[in-house]
Amino acid sequence: MTGAGKISLALGGGAGLGWTHIGVLRAIDDSPLEIAAIAGTSIGAITGASYAVGKLDYLEDMARNVNFRNMLRFMDPHFKRGAVMGARNIEKELESEFGQTCFEDLPFPIAVVAADLHTGDTIVMKSGKLVPAIRASMSLPGLFKPVRHEGRLLVDGGAALPVPVSPVRELAPEALCLSVNLQDDFLNRSIAAGITPNSSKEPNSLAVVKASIGLSLRNLGRYSLALDPPDFAMSPPVGHIDIQNFTRAEELIDIGRRETEKVIPQILARLAERAA
Repeated sequence: MTGAGKISLALGGGAGLGWTHIGVLRAIDDSPLEIAAIAGTSIGAITGASYAVGKLDYLEDMARNVNFRNMLRFMDPHFKRGAVMGARNIEKELESEFGQTCFEDLPFPIAVVAADLHTGDTIVMKSGKLVPAIRASMSLPGLFKPVRHEGRLLVDGGAALPVPVSPVRELAPEALCLSVNLQDDFLNRSIAAGITPNSSKEPNSLAVVKASIGLSLRNLGRYSLALDPPDFAMSPPVGHIDIQNFTRAEELIDIGRRETEKVIPQILARLAERAA
């Protein structure tokens, strides 16, 4: 059976916070652990797929060099029905990175999670071409146009399953599962939004909206994990960084590595118990 003596990873969504996943994968690569399978939502899907095709170096280099100027090349404002941004430049970047690669070509199984905007179903993609699946998983509602794929209208997987534990368990049922939830650090997120208990000033409307969205994301992630608890759960302290900020890769990668290094001895101990 797939995954005996290995770990599987459930990489959650989180937009700009997703660079944390790079540090997670670097720490695992530097340890005795082996990856049996990966499931990813949104930025977790991009990072997991990049790792699986052997292009994590490329993704990390791009992440560390993101600034406002080179982010402009991915922007395709069009204000058409269903979205305020096109995705032609992002699609070109995905095609450049993944080409015609299919799930079946990868050295271990991965799954990419999206949400069906018509039915509300969680859609788990694990066969066929990678690019359409990743493009669907990262289609933030209202920002990017939904993707029509195999008869469904798909948006960002974070709307349905922000931390995809159950899909990765199906791929590697014997492996220990490690989840990475980027939405759990609500206290620091609310402070960063301007919501502080001792402030004499009333928060502005933008701060209220950002904190409320952060709370919803935190709770959705917790409910998701409560329904299918992983063997090990990580909630990196990244709430002080705006979820829309893609320019903090160096710090986020360091946090991901540091937090993973803390949990690796526990995973190895559990694996040793299994083997005894």
